[in-house]
Amino acid sequence: MGKFTVTHEINCNAETFWEVFFDKAFNEQLFLRELGFPEFTVISQTDSATSLVRKVSGQPKMDLPGPVAKLLGPGFRFTEDGTFDKTTKLWKFKMTPSTMADKLRQEGSMRIEPIGDSKVRRIAELSIEAKIFGLGGLIESTTEKQLREGWDKSAVFFNRYLQSKKG
Repeated sequence: MGKFTVTHEINCNAETFWEVFFDKAFNEQLFLRELGFPEFTVISQTDSATSLVRKVSGQPKMDLPGPVAKLLGPGFRFTEDGTFDKTTKLWKFKMTPSTMADKLRQEGSMRIEPIGDSKVRRIAELSIEAKIFGLGGLIESTTEKQLREGWDKSAVFFNRYLQSKKG
């Protein structure tokens, strides 16, 4: 099982960060345009006094080694179920793949820390597990590489998006 953390600085305050993070238009631009997903949909998002619950589905753009691509198949998709606890300000999510859901696990959490009046540090802690004999390690390392790249790109896009809203 692989566990890793990605950290980025986002140029806004905490309130703006969460507002943008849960904005449907922002997410569609991020996943469809910036990250090149062939498909991304916010299935549901419900907001209560204590939490925000969101379910999305997507088909990621993937650059996989041959054996992994063959195993997952060309129509690989995922569903993400996430909950934002408004008291702890913690976003927890779990991804369910369309293929081999009993053997592949990916989940994590994200929080932010203010680092000034108009900047936050986004901290995402992720876990990947692939219980597939002979390919588990390759799947985990490939997934980690792609996730790191995606989170890096999302931080750049997030800051560019915020800048465009100011102007």
